[in-house]
Amino acid sequence: MQELRVAVLGVGLMGADHLRRLAARTSGARPVVVADAFADRAREVAGELPGVRVVEDPFDAIADPEVDAVVIATPGATHEELVLACLERELPVLCEKPLTTEADTSLAVVRAEQALGRPLVQVGFMRRFDPEYASLRELIASGDLGRPLLVHCAHRNPAVPAHFTSEMMITDSVVHEVDVARFLLGEEVTAVTVLTPAASRDAPAGLADPMVVLFETGSGRLVDVELFVTTGVAYEVRTEVVGERGTAMIGLDTGVVRSSGDGRRGQVITPGFRERFAQAYDIEVQRWADAARRGTVDGPGTWDGYAATAVCTAGVEALRTGRRTEVRLAPREA
Repeated sequence: MQELRVAVLGVGLMGADHLRRLAARTSGARPVVVADAFADRAREVAGELPGVRVVEDPFDAIADPEVDAVVIATPGATHEELVLACLERELPVLCEKPLTTEADTSLAVVRAEQALGRPLVQVGFMRRFDPEYASLRELIASGDLGRPLLVHCAHRNPAVPAHFTSEMMITDSVVHEVDVARFLLGEEVTAVTVLTPAASRDAPAGLADPMVVLFETGSGRLVDVELFVTTGVAYEVRTEVVGERGTAMIGLDTGVVRSSGDGRRGQVITPGFRERFAQAYDIEVQRWADAARRGTVDGPGTWDGYAATAVCTAGVEALRTGRRTEVRLAPREA
């Protein structure tokens, strides 16, 4: 396949970003169709890009004979049916997280893909494509740090939408640290504990912000996540690995350090996730498009999506009960 013709489902913040990325910064691929529940928004975004058609029904986009692959950036509750429809047509898919919103439906997608005999679905855990995370994983694999024992993570947002809940702090934010832990350590998370210290005075009523989440892995390693989504400052994501023979940290924003006229010295912190992971998104989509043209996947697949959803399900239960909760994963089939 010389050129991948892509349908983009959902053109909100992330979908519109991917649409423009495919049109301007992805070689060997171009968007041809968009679909969104808000037709006016779809027409507005598509109007910026010559040759991109708008359809009202996402299933019509999937069935379109001019579509070779699909990017799904619709709300999570719609993902199951859309991914299964793509698999029925044997179309390569880049599905933004979550794969689905429930562990059992994610597992059903895993099994549906397995029945086809080849991987077609990539899940949008973009941090795996970030050069800093890739370097950290290579360092761990080299053995220079010795065996990793602990991972410390910080995930801070300046603000979140008014509808954001404590459960969403796990399913929409901590989900990335779930995949980071699995990516860096190469094993599954087996249990989750959630601690809720005194809430920030700037947090909306009822939001348990900040939050500390503790993962346990199959070999007994621990990963702690400090989540704080109403800092009012900027977007900060840091990860530190503590090994038997050393430590390594990424996410320090150590670009240009400059002095200012008021006598302060420092560097700019990225304002949002799209700025922080812009390069990662570009690499992710390019590698997905390259793999899709070969009829395969080059990144986190359906099992990774299922495992992340299962951990988040346990995390939400731990938040509600205040107790350590074990992660229930089905046996992994070849």
